[in-house]
Amino acid sequence: MTTGYVVDDGRLRAEAVDWRVPRWPAEGEGFSVSAIIAGLEPILEDGGVLLGAFDGPLLIGFAVLRYRLTERMAELASLFVSRAYRRRGIASRLTARVARLARAGGADELYVSATPSESAVGFYLSQGFRLAEEVNEELYALEPEDIHMIKPLP
Repeated sequence: MTTGYVVDDGRLRAEAVDWRVPRWPAEGEGFSVSAIIAGLEPILEDGGVLLGAFDGPLLIGFAVLRYRLTERMAELASLFVSRAYRRRGIASRLTARVARLARAGGADELYVSATPSESAVGFYLSQGFRLAEEVNEELYALEPEDIHMIKPLP
């Protein structure tokens, strides 16, 4: 068992969950590499940014920034670090870079729809995100079980 989160009456509530997340298959619907790429392509085609983290020639992490989720809010549309490279500050550096680019692009806030796991929610809280008081309806419709969070950009 592990810990997951739900939003209950405007607050985070931890609950025991039995999640086993398999490796992403290369092809298929849902959480496959090809489906994730297809979902990110429209953001990138609309001027978004893909940042990569590398160990030599090996891609070990990435982040995707959507500059205009709303007029003054950008979105951290995707953040991933390979399991073997986690807890080394890579996600923090990618998130900080996305925040700087978003701010330079005119955003006052950064939105993320986070996997409801203890590690993901804990990470985003440590990066200055807070529970969104108002969720983005489009993103909520796509991922209603996610924890929707916002970070003010200084």
